[in-house]
Amino acid sequence: MPNIKSAKKRVLTSAKKKQMNTVKNSSMKTAIKNVEKEVKHGNKETVAEKLNVAIKRIDKACSSGLIHKNKAAREKSRLTKLKNNME
Repeated sequence: MPNIKSAKKRVLTSAKKKQMNTVKNSSMKTAIKNVEKEVKHGNKETVAEKLNVAIKRIDKACSSGLIHKNKAAREKSRLTKLKNNME
């Protein structure tokens, strides 16, 4: 445990940031998995809704610096291709 006052504050703020980053990252991954699952089952109606949610979560993760912008673009493109290539 740190002795300096500012270092103590830093421990607390970094713990809060770690928790929020974990929440954002896991919700993004869950949204991506939901889209892939709906595509696998062939539910065209729900795929569009799930895709919008996934894109929103990917954008939030990108804007907060959690993932790189190229990864965000790659994931959005991949999911959109999955949706468009459904039968």
